[in-house]
Amino acid sequence: KKLSAELANGRLAMMAIIGMFFQDGLTGSAWGDWALYTDSPLRAFEGELGVQAPLGYFDPLGFSKDGDADVFYRRRCTEIKNGRVAMIACMGYIAPEFSRFPGYCSPSDGVRFVDIPNGLAALGKVPAGGLGQWIAFCAFLEVYAAKQDKRDPPGMLSGNDEGFGRVEFGRLGVFRGARSKDEASRTRGLNSELANGRLAMMAIIGMFFQDGLTGSAWGDWSNYVDSPLRAFENEL
Repeated sequence: KKLSAELANGRLAMMAIIGMFFQDGLTGSAWGDWALYTDSPLRAFEGELGVQAPLGYFDPLGFSKDGDADVFYRRRCTEIKNGRVAMIACMGYIAPEFSRFPGYCSPSDGVRFVDIPNGLAALGKVPAGGLGQWIAFCAFLEVYAAKQDKRDPPGMLSGNDEGFGRVEFGRLGVFRGARSKDEASRTRGLNSELANGRLAMMAIIGMFFQDGLTGSAWGDWSNYVDSPLRAFENEL
């Protein structure tokens, strides 16, 4: 027990001292008073949406260190889009565990929704025509019906006019739905979307990883009998 505690504390200390060195080098203090690091190019974006406690503006690899607003805009649009896709993907993993659509996914192939397994295994069961429909629908949204206009804030999608007025999406993606008029409520909602999207991106990667190893998104370790880590699982 004591040896295990020593190993755990040593690992924590290694991470902690690296953080102290980093903050001390930037701010002159191991406790990292951000106000002392006045030369940081990241200050150009520290007032943006998504800058949230406890990390503040988190860019450990320095992608935004040049302060380029156009590059930041493109990356923020990409972050929001990937976050939305990840949130839908997580729900797509969870919902089939509790219920399925009735009837057939493909009547011509005799494939019912209840016959399609959950997770990555579904890719081998859904007919090629179904996969093609997914790709075509996503392409339709991307290039025509729900695209990012550079004149709009990141994440505000719109479609072509076609003589009927500008097509926009309101709260929760409702077609031509109302948007929040209260600025504080709007900011809180947009920050929540970014935070939830970031969490979902981490979650879906974890689900993919566990699904690939164990055959289940919920990762039953006992199913992964070929793991080379089992040779050491009884060690300190």
